[in-house]
Amino acid sequence: MNFMSESLKKHFEWNGKIEVISRVPLNTCDDLSLAYTPGVAQPCLAIQNDVKKSFILTRRSNIVAIVTDGTAVLGLGDIGAEAAMPVMEGKAVLFKEFGGVDAIPLCINSRDVDEIVNTVRLLSGSFGGINLEDISAPRCFEIERKLKKCCNIPIFHDDQHGTAIVVLAAVINALRLTKRKKEDVSIVINGAGSAGIASARLLYDAGLKNIILCDREGAIYKEQDGLNSEKKRIAEITNTKQRKGKLADIMKNTDIFIGLSAPGCVTREMVESMNDNPIVFPMANPVPEIMPDIAKSAGAAIIGTGRSDFPNQINNVLAFPGVFRGALDSRAPDINEKMKIAAANAIAKHIKDDELTPDYIIPNPLDKTVAEAVAKAVANQTVNFRC
Repeated sequence: MNFMSESLKKHFEWNGKIEVISRVPLNTCDDLSLAYTPGVAQPCLAIQNDVKKSFILTRRSNIVAIVTDGTAVLGLGDIGAEAAMPVMEGKAVLFKEFGGVDAIPLCINSRDVDEIVNTVRLLSGSFGGINLEDISAPRCFEIERKLKKCCNIPIFHDDQHGTAIVVLAAVINALRLTKRKKEDVSIVINGAGSAGIASARLLYDAGLKNIILCDREGAIYKEQDGLNSEKKRIAEITNTKQRKGKLADIMKNTDIFIGLSAPGCVTREMVESMNDNPIVFPMANPVPEIMPDIAKSAGAAIIGTGRSDFPNQINNVLAFPGVFRGALDSRAPDINEKMKIAAANAIAKHIKDDELTPDYIIPNPLDKTVAEAVAKAVANQTVNFRC
């Protein structure tokens, strides 16, 4: 199938992928009086007296806003808010199908951080959580931080944290299968955008401390000139030996490569220079940093990509529906690092020891039972968070 042309044809047919469905009957005058005026005045007054009741008396407890400015849409880049809408609708479908969460796209026509933050802040009373999506770095980091300070509902940037959770889950199972300890492995991450930085931080928080992050110039290190604020932050905890050099130099004698960067930037020789039986996750889409067959012939023991036509697809859909389901159900005020690590462990544990193989270290993205396990793990952490 030619997915590009067929998808456009289907979108013309669908005329949108989401809609609002009523949850109440409207067949009689009494039905109308209960759902709307005059009866609706009573829940309004109840919420006026206690705003927390908005989570009980309205659908707010199950509604997430998918917020974008259209500046970093898939592999398309800055295409604008309206052009981002098909992706945001697709995200809403995934929220509903995998997590039972109602999600509403909010495509904001602004590139100004404070304008976006204030818009979301003013609208946040209508939602139980906010999912930031396809916002360019480093602005996405600042928007998330500011929203966390001014909103009392979970704020989650999926390009960062959804990716990081599933990457951590894949690493956990790759180590499990190859019988390595997280304290002993060295990791190179290529790509210092939102996903690369978030993945480095979550891996570090999960106990994988030996990490070097690279951008197109090479290894990132402390005191390096020209780093933006986010790269400076991550440089505080990564590359502790202050190694310098291009990606090819940094990959030598390492155990794990994680690519969140550009197609074709890793060669057979670079994989061969790694330690024996390396773990290689070239996740650039649609063309990986190195094709799986080449990585395998170069000695890679386990390979994962972002594509559905290769084994071990490292896909965010394994994380965000369950994360929000758990956060909404437990009325979490935030989604913190312990919740993300719990989500990653839940994804990893979804595959039993006797099921693990080099081609099966991460659950199938279409396995809807994963979201249930993730939701439970996140909700359990919310209790601890509140304590």
